[in-house]
Amino acid sequence: MDFSEFDSDRPQALAAAKAAGVEALINVGSSLEGSRRAVALSRAYPEVFATVGIHPHDARECDDAAFAEIEKLGKEPKVVAIGEVGLDFFRNLSEPSAQRDVFGRFLALAARMMKPLVIHCRNAESDMLRMLTPEATKGIPGIVVHCFSGSADFLSACLDMGFFVSFTANITYKKAQGLRDLVRCVPLEKMFLETDAPYLSPEGKRGRRNEPANVVEVAREVSRVKGIDVEKVCAQTTKNARQFFQITS
Repeated sequence: MDFSEFDSDRPQALAAAKAAGVEALINVGSSLEGSRRAVALSRAYPEVFATVGIHPHDARECDDAAFAEIEKLGKEPKVVAIGEVGLDFFRNLSEPSAQRDVFGRFLALAARMMKPLVIHCRNAESDMLRMLTPEATKGIPGIVVHCFSGSADFLSACLDMGFFVSFTANITYKKAQGLRDLVRCVPLEKMFLETDAPYLSPEGKRGRRNEPANVVEVAREVSRVKGIDVEKVCAQTTKNARQFFQITS
């Protein structure tokens, strides 16, 4: 919601989400400036909570000052996690060595602050698993792999380590049967739903801006794939997210 795509109608988009049944939403920080804006939105809107972090694309620009500011922002009362952080070897906009170094520092930061972690992983599964050791994750109260699009083996490893897995509206795409097969494998008790707005609009709305209200369409697709009532999907994934992010209001 902090992206410029919402600058013209942010209050209306949040109102639409509320009308669709969204009780609260997590605005994920993916850059230093984005983390600042996420915190500002959490102050301005009671239903908005924030995470703070720097995407691996920008790892080469993560200096000590950036980490210090992220840690300061992380102490804001409505900041519920560290993220989005991780590894992305698909585009390699930052060198893999820089990404690994920065991700290691964010692991340590989440442990030190005792905050959950929102992870981004693309084309970097083996490196990610090597870094997510019991020692490295000790003290981190929870980990979720956001916008999951990995392999079945990576999914199995994440679930074995007790991580949560989050799916977006790309599970609705006609050519996404592989993703839907993974949805079927994830226990509802270990699943989150998200939109990744303004990206990854659901089938039928592709080419248009995604927004939080569309998370309902993700719930409907999970319901269809798993053959369970959509109300159960919504109730359980909401419970998961509230407990994970410690949101009680």
